[in-house]
Amino acid sequence: MNRIKKKLSFLYKSLINFLFTILYGKIIFCKNPEKEKNILIEDVKDENLIGPDNLKYSIYKIKNCRVFNDFVENVAIISGNKIIDKVSYQQVKGELKDANHNSVLYKGTPYLKKKINGRVLSLTQGASGHKNYFHWLYDILPKINICFKNYNSKEIDYFYLSKLEKYQKSTLQILGYDDIKIIDSNKNRHIQANEVICPEHPWYKKGFILKEAKNLPEWIVKWINDTFINYGKQFNCNEKIFIDRSESAFSHCQFVNNKEIINFLENEGFTSYKVGQLSFQEQVYLFSNAKMIIGAQGAAFANLAFCKKNTKILEIKPKNHPNFVDQHISKIKELDFNLIETDELKDKDKKGDIFLNTRDLKKFLLN
Repeated sequence: MNRIKKKLSFLYKSLINFLFTILYGKIIFCKNPEKEKNILIEDVKDENLIGPDNLKYSIYKIKNCRVFNDFVENVAIISGNKIIDKVSYQQVKGELKDANHNSVLYKGTPYLKKKINGRVLSLTQGASGHKNYFHWLYDILPKINICFKNYNSKEIDYFYLSKLEKYQKSTLQILGYDDIKIIDSNKNRHIQANEVICPEHPWYKKGFILKEAKNLPEWIVKWINDTFINYGKQFNCNEKIFIDRSESAFSHCQFVNNKEIINFLENEGFTSYKVGQLSFQEQVYLFSNAKMIIGAQGAAFANLAFCKKNTKILEIKPKNHPNFVDQHISKIKELDFNLIETDELKDKDKKGDIFLNTRDLKKFLLN
């Protein structure tokens, strides 16, 4: 029965893809976007914004442009019926690829197209661009900053990205861009606008996405701090903080003995915080005020950008999780970064993948 269901599902999807290919045409790879008459590639008008390997950023301005996203792994920027590399996004099993691997080349654009009258700044980038605190601060906002080196807010009619969370609205309000209309990329998977503006990603290159941390430019970390540090909202908080990730819907980077760790650290003068329950401004203040921060790897550590020099950090993560972005940010900020990597747990039924012995915490605190 399951085989029949899978076969019918495959046939249905294949039929839908076929019909939409007839409706909107087959997508091909654009080999020379600089030669396309509808595409203008501009250098960013700020020599201080330099990407990995001293890369100078470009912004693509594309007339009568289509944007298609599958919500998770693919964003296609399409001029005519050609997909444009460098500003399209495709992730295959955790690896960043060029536009030759985008799903629209073999699936087409199987959603009805919504026509937009105006100029759209495309900011969507798959699952990482949906409500992820880290990627909002280090990917999406820097893209906006890059764009507005060449344009002003009155020249952009819409942002194309997912529906905004409260913290995202707060950052846009601080930047002065909260009056720009949003086209929800989750509800509108396929759009066509008079003109689409597409900045290159400020630090993604090609390869395994979790290893891209080495490419995060120093200017982004400093820009985040300089832009938002004065908007921290003061409240009564401890200088010794433990990041409690138990509210997360995900089981990765979770302590199976979370309560034991909280009790131990409270006896050592720490206070635990569910950082996602704080406003953006409170998060800025919490981290800027901290002297010592302990927690499992997660999006809350994006706030390391707001820490003072020499703030003591202890991050805990599984050995099989090759993400060192927080270590990289700490190096830029000159923080006292420390890392504990834990062995893989044998019991897969529990929520969490980290067991931390409180004796290891004791050793850290005594150093």
